[in-house]
Amino acid sequence: MTIRVGLSTSSCYPDTAATAFATAARLGYDAVEVMVWTDPVTQEAGAIRALSRLHGLPVVSVHAPTLLLTQRVWGTDPWGKVDRSIELALDVGARTVVLHPPFRWQREYAAGFVEGVAERERASGIRLAVENMYPWRTARREVMAYLPHWDPVGQAYEHVTLDLSHTATAGSDALGMTRALGSRLTHLHLADGLGSFKDEHLVPGRGSQPCAAVLEHLADSGWDGDVVVEVSTRKAGRDQREVDLAAALAFARLALVPTRGASRI
Repeated sequence: MTIRVGLSTSSCYPDTAATAFATAARLGYDAVEVMVWTDPVTQEAGAIRALSRLHGLPVVSVHAPTLLLTQRVWGTDPWGKVDRSIELALDVGARTVVLHPPFRWQREYAAGFVEGVAERERASGIRLAVENMYPWRTARREVMAYLPHWDPVGQAYEHVTLDLSHTATAGSDALGMTRALGSRLTHLHLADGLGSFKDEHLVPGRGSQPCAAVLEHLADSGWDGDVVVEVSTRKAGRDQREVDLAAALAFARLALVPTRGASRI
């Protein structure tokens, strides 16, 4: 099975979702992940379907607006955000909704989070893939900002998104997490990082993470999830963005070629 490589619309921020779809098509990506943001197109199923048809690219996933910077997108009720993201995914034909675990101050939401995710998966048929995060750190202190935990490996989620920029920030063993998650790993955010306090989202191969080893392991395992490039090009000009996103796609394609005699999950 060929693993699809999609492009997150966030990889073209601050440009729009329309720019991201056009860029993904021009560079040869297989699909798109829509990050629900202040861009109104990311919130409207009809507009997303029109872009998908125009560029011949399916939407594989919807990223719910559960980031710190999207706390007021679609209101402030966290379950309301998740439910609207599920509805959007169903409307645009995506099979996965990516969401972050609750912030520590969202205590009521956090108390029923694991059960609420499972209930919504059963009811909708959509995979709610909870993303790994990281402690918030400064030079002097570390804050555990997420509940029940920033590391999903020990949590009872059926589906998980592994982000390779977040593993860098957390100081996690990315390949070890990949192996520990096994079939629960259903979505991968491909990026890189150098392990700084900031969530860097570098082009794969430009940081310290074992991006190639993770991709090779997934290819050799017969993995049936989706890889989505989620890198930051915010400070790059248009030409440099094209170079960076083309490099990320080439990196993924090369590492996702299965080796002979590969075992399957």
